[in-house]
Amino acid sequence: MIFLFTDYGLEGPYIGQVETVLHQHAPNEKVINIMADAPRNNPKASAYLLASLMTQIPVESILLCVVDPRVGSNEDKPVIMKIDNSWFVGPENGLFDIVARQDKGLECWEITWLPEQLSKSFHGRDLYAPVCTMIANKESIPGDKFDWIERHNLPSDLFEVIYIDHFGNCMTGIRGDVVNNKTIFKIDEKEVCRADTFTNVATGQAFWYVNSNGLIEIAVNKASATDSLNLSIGDPLAILT
Repeated sequence: MIFLFTDYGLEGPYIGQVETVLHQHAPNEKVINIMADAPRNNPKASAYLLASLMTQIPVESILLCVVDPRVGSNEDKPVIMKIDNSWFVGPENGLFDIVARQDKGLECWEITWLPEQLSKSFHGRDLYAPVCTMIANKESIPGDKFDWIERHNLPSDLFEVIYIDHFGNCMTGIRGDVVNNKTIFKIDEKEVCRADTFTNVATGQAFWYVNSNGLIEIAVNKASATDSLNLSIGDPLAILT
């Protein structure tokens, strides 16, 4: 299967154009759009979100991952990374740093193949999608192998908001087993304690819990955490106790 992880959004033609290329060149592959609203232009936050989703991705899958604020600038290598027997295709801008730590034997190639027409603003369609189909069709890897060295120095856990869903719940880059059940966060001068579910707290009360992806999430029962606690992507979280 080929999975899409992007910040393209569902509106507009972008996802459809990428899927069209994939279907043209690898018609037998199932394409799943696992995330189209990754933190926009934010590969750091997206790196933690991508890693948290990997428990749901079958082994030997192909992932087209694009969150690239510098697309067309040639500042970041276009790469193929084989991590835990799955293939990741996208820019080497930190997006793969967290998931890459899970496999000490990872392999990496810089993509050297170029299409006849490569737009400056849509490498997801013109470069990465065709490369994904080459991998799916078991063609020669279109790149030069190199030794990958992590260069962005991202922490293992990011004590920041990395994603806000349409309910206003705020996902963080903190794994659930990093803190204990008695941990209290201080957010917008409020103390936020743990609860297992929304029904364990009163309407309008803020709490934190470990979400289905294994990350700590901040929520407010029957309200928006981002509105109630004045939270945005990138805002830090402080532990009170």
